[in-house]
Amino acid sequence: MGDDRTRFANARALRSYAGSAPVTRESGKSRIVMHRRVKNQRLAAAGYVWTFAALTHSTAARALYDKRRGEGDRHASALRNLFNRYLGCLFHCLTTRQTYDEAKAFPRLPLTP
Repeated sequence: MGDDRTRFANARALRSYAGSAPVTRESGKSRIVMHRRVKNQRLAAAGYVWTFAALTHSTAARALYDKRRGEGDRHASALRNLFNRYLGCLFHCLTTRQTYDEAKAFPRLPLTP
């Protein structure tokens, strides 16, 4: 996000910048949801590593990933969903100047003991 905390109006704008927010194209009766090609490559790569590492260290992150995989998401899609969750948490923590709390980030999922 850089030094400017007001650079992004909301977490959705940060997700779009990172490339994890989907692109929806609609025309008449057709509707297509695709992944974003134009993005900050460094942030997207860091997000992939961040979420992949979280799978081994956080039972709540693993539970969300497994839930998404159980619903039919592929590996990349489930990681992107987890990255979206973490970006929302990051945006919240930086704008409100609070520390990360896994119980708030994953309120209904099992937490790390």
